[in-house]
Amino acid sequence: MIVCIAEKPSVAREIAHVLGAHQSCQGYMEGNGYQVTWTYGHLCCLKEPHDYTPNWKPWTLGALPMIPPRFGIKVMAAPSVQKQFKIVEQLMLHADRIINCGDAGQEGELIQRWVIQSTGARCPVQRLWVSSLTEEAIREGFANLKDAAEYQSLYEAGLSRAIGDWLLGMNATRLYTLKYGQDRQVLSIGRVQTPTLALIVNRYWEITNFKPQQYWVLSTLYRGVTFTATHGKYETEEQGQQDLQNIIGKPFTVTDITTKKGKEAPPRLFDLTSLQVECNKKYSFSADQTLQLIQSLYEKKLTTYPRVDTTYLSDDIYPKCPQILQGLVAYAPLTAPLMGKKLPKSKKVFDSSKVTDHHAIIPTGVVPQYLTQQEGLVYDEVCRHFIAVFYPDCEVANTTVMGKVDAVEFKATGRQILNPGWRVVVMPAKQNDDKDDDDDKDKTLPDFVKGEQGPHEPKLAEKWTTPPKPYTEATLLRAMETAGKLVKDEALREALKVNGIGRPSTRAAIIETLFKRNYIRKVRKSLEPTPTGLELIGLIHEELLKSAELTGIWEKKLREIELKKYDAATFISELKQMVTQIVQVVMADTSNRRIAITPKEEKDNAKNKQSKKKNNLKQSKSKSDKKSDNQNNNKNTTTSQNVIVGGPCPLCKKGVIIKWNAAYGCSEWRNGCTWRQPFNQH
Repeated sequence: MIVCIAEKPSVAREIAHVLGAHQSCQGYMEGNGYQVTWTYGHLCCLKEPHDYTPNWKPWTLGALPMIPPRFGIKVMAAPSVQKQFKIVEQLMLHADRIINCGDAGQEGELIQRWVIQSTGARCPVQRLWVSSLTEEAIREGFANLKDAAEYQSLYEAGLSRAIGDWLLGMNATRLYTLKYGQDRQVLSIGRVQTPTLALIVNRYWEITNFKPQQYWVLSTLYRGVTFTATHGKYETEEQGQQDLQNIIGKPFTVTDITTKKGKEAPPRLFDLTSLQVECNKKYSFSADQTLQLIQSLYEKKLTTYPRVDTTYLSDDIYPKCPQILQGLVAYAPLTAPLMGKKLPKSKKVFDSSKVTDHHAIIPTGVVPQYLTQQEGLVYDEVCRHFIAVFYPDCEVANTTVMGKVDAVEFKATGRQILNPGWRVVVMPAKQNDDKDDDDDKDKTLPDFVKGEQGPHEPKLAEKWTTPPKPYTEATLLRAMETAGKLVKDEALREALKVNGIGRPSTRAAIIETLFKRNYIRKVRKSLEPTPTGLELIGLIHEELLKSAELTGIWEKKLREIELKKYDAATFISELKQMVTQIVQVVMADTSNRRIAITPKEEKDNAKNKQSKKKNNLKQSKSKSDKKSDNQNNNKNTTTSQNVIVGGPCPLCKKGVIIKWNAAYGCSEWRNGCTWRQPFNQH
């Protein structure tokens, strides 16, 4: 009997249907010489500290670092897991051959390898590797089964990742909790989680500590078009006023007109991160929400494997593309121009050298049925991006008009779309970070003639430099992908992916973990650290724990293990040395630092806020004050006797209380709020 094991029941049913295993049994399907069973994700995990020695069960500094001589695995304790594992164990112990049908990726390989090892099965093991769950793909996969040994490096990379997370997570969490925590608050530290939190905290302090600089810009309105002085920013108003006075009453002259034609290539196909970014920008979906939706579409056979980190297709997919396009019946008006002729094969789309485990996310051509509204939106994005790569480039004309008044030069730019090409299929998400720049580039200019003159309306505008924008889930995902470097160029972003932090499949879970542990919160679409998150990152002095770039280097090594370019044993040895070093450095700290914000205090703050609200209502507050209270309904409160970092400012009601070197202040200080309270009055 051949035993096939899938990662979840729904996938097992699809495989069983293709294999002809139609008899339903307890925990598996049987028929035609096959038994198809399943796990529920992880049935096994690495052993916990107390499984190695009773001395590691209590949390004590003296037990650190905890480094087992050999890592072991165990079956998880949940009754449903234990029950299913016993079924799988009996099937495998009597099997003639086992086929690993787990998700075709690092995590999927690890999950099923642990189960097979735990059963003690000794029969040959083969691997099914498919990128979609269509009947055709499954049949093709079974016709090309590989020996499990060919995926040994993939397993070693997954195992190294799991061991690394255990070593750092278990040791650092206990170390920082015991050394710096109070009131039994657990301070969670993670190999990817902590650098991600550090990115958000660092951006918060960049914004908070930003000192706006005043400058002036000279512009003039001519024929309905705003021209800006090429001088750029004036550092003093006097400089700007001098040029302004020189041009008032004098005619504006067009000195030069330049038009350059250009082409814009279609947007790349989606990897998981770019899909999450696009859906966050367009529909405000969280990263985890998008992952669940695209996973559901994959299990419904509508899209290919989603947990991918490439935007390319392998060359063998090209012959299948006409059939896929033909299956997109709902998009017939868009696919019609592509039918009946050879599809273009761009190196920006088809490049086998850029594909490792899986290719980019594309539709399968299966006609969708019974999609939720949100699933429909994600499916629409995938289909449109796939269709768009076969459309011609968008042709544009970029125009620059130069003008002059007296000795002051001015410039205006505009863009005209000559042939929309792929833009009839996909409308890119707006780049909020560059809103002003995009508006200037996209405006259409009237026809100007070199040498023409006329009256104009000059003005000198006062402006202020602005701080960097807070992270959204979209920009945070991009920062994680490129180890903290915000990169707009798609080709450069592809190159930096190798040093990204986390995996495409885990980044959403990392962000959700930060929310659950109350380290970050969402303010509209922006991500901000909570007081606890701020305190935790401020507490960590070891760059190894919070540097996105250093963590990216570890990710690169894990990738190299998978590619057989780095030794797994060396990687584990380096991690053990790193953990030992961190323990020694933190243990030597005599500063007696402590985390000041605890969940208990936050509950007390909520009670204080409710009490304050009742008192204010009794005093018949004005309508505007009541509105202000409602806006602060979910924030910590503060009084002059009890200052809470992160609570609303008692003076302006707009800012939040922040902690300076010698006093508490308001985050709106740069906008004029003067509230301040020295520490000795607290």
